[in-house]
Amino acid sequence: MLRSKISPLVLVLALSGAGLSACGSSDTPEQAVAFKGETLTVAPKVITDMKPLAATLTTRQMSEATARVSGILTALKVREGDVVTQGQIIGFVQDQKLNLQTGAYDQAAVAAEAQASLARAALGRTQTLFNKGIYAQAKLDQDKAAAAAADANVRAARAQAAASGEGARQGAILSPGSGRVIHATVPVGSVVMAGQSVATITAGNRVVRIELPEGQGRTLSIGQSITLDSNGTRATGTITEIYPSVTAGQIVADVTAAGLDDVAIGQTVVAYVGVGQRKAVIVPKRFIVTRYGLDYVRIVQKTGSVLETTVQTAPTADPDEVEVLGGLAAGDRVAAYGIAK
Repeated sequence: MLRSKISPLVLVLALSGAGLSACGSSDTPEQAVAFKGETLTVAPKVITDMKPLAATLTTRQMSEATARVSGILTALKVREGDVVTQGQIIGFVQDQKLNLQTGAYDQAAVAAEAQASLARAALGRTQTLFNKGIYAQAKLDQDKAAAAAADANVRAARAQAAASGEGARQGAILSPGSGRVIHATVPVGSVVMAGQSVATITAGNRVVRIELPEGQGRTLSIGQSITLDSNGTRATGTITEIYPSVTAGQIVADVTAAGLDDVAIGQTVVAYVGVGQRKAVIVPKRFIVTRYGLDYVRIVQKTGSVLETTVQTAPTADPDEVEVLGGLAAGDRVAAYGIAK
C-alpha cells in the first residue's frame, strides 16, 4: 500500500478552516429591546367588593286617590303623567240612590217647616185667648210644646237633608297629595266601591330602593356612595335611609340620586353596592380586546416582544375598567392596544 503524502500547507489550511467553522457555530446572546408604547405592570390592589343588585326606582311615598262612596265613576279628569296638587278634584263618583235620598229629605224638611208654621200660628191664637182669660194655662202650655216640637222637627229634617247632600258631595275624588299621576286605569262608567283606588300619585322625592340580605346589609351606612345604572344612564347616589326592620331576611335602604329624571317610576335600576374589601387585578379597558367572545391581553416579554394571551374578566362599577380574574400574574407587563410595537 502506498502511503499518501499530505503537504504541510494543505494541513495548515484545513486546520484553519476547521477553527473558523467552530467559531462560527457558537451562539451569541440576544440583546433585549425596549418596548415602545404604553404599558402597565400588573399588581393586585385592595378594592371594595361591588355587588350588583336589581333595585327599583320609586318615591318615598305613594298616595292613593280612592273613592269615598260607592257608585259609578262618571268623570276622571287626569291621565298618567299629569301633575296634580293636594286637594284637587280628579274625578267624581255618582250614586243615584244618594241623590234620591237627598231629594226626599229636602221635601221632608219643607213639610216640617209647614207643620212648624202651623204650630206657631196656633200658639199665637192660644196666647191671645189666654190673655183674655178664655183659655186655661194647660192649653197654652200644650200649644207651646207643640210649636217647640215642630221647630225641632224642622231642624232635624234640615240636618238630615244636609247629611244626605254631603254624602252625595263625597262622590268627588280628591288628590291626597301633590305629585305626578302614575296610574289612572279605571275607565269612566265603571262601578267602584268605597275605598277603591282610582289613581296612584307619587309624593316626595324619587329614590332607588335596594334590598340586601341581612348579613351583607349590616355593612350599609348612611351617606355611603352607590353607583347606579339604568340602561346605560349612569348616576351616583348616596344612602339616605336604612329601614330598621328586616323583611323576609332582607334589609331595605333608599338611595337618593340625581340624573334619573327620565327614568320611569317602577323601572329596574342596577345598583352597585360595596359589601366588603378584597384584592383584585384591575386594568383599564384599553389593555383588553375582545374577539369572538374571548378577551385578550398583550404581555410584554423581557426581550421586548409581545405575546397575546386570553384572560377572564369581569365588569366593575367603573365603566372604563375591568377586573382580570385569571390569565395574568403579579409583575406581568401588559401593553395597550392600538399602539406601535
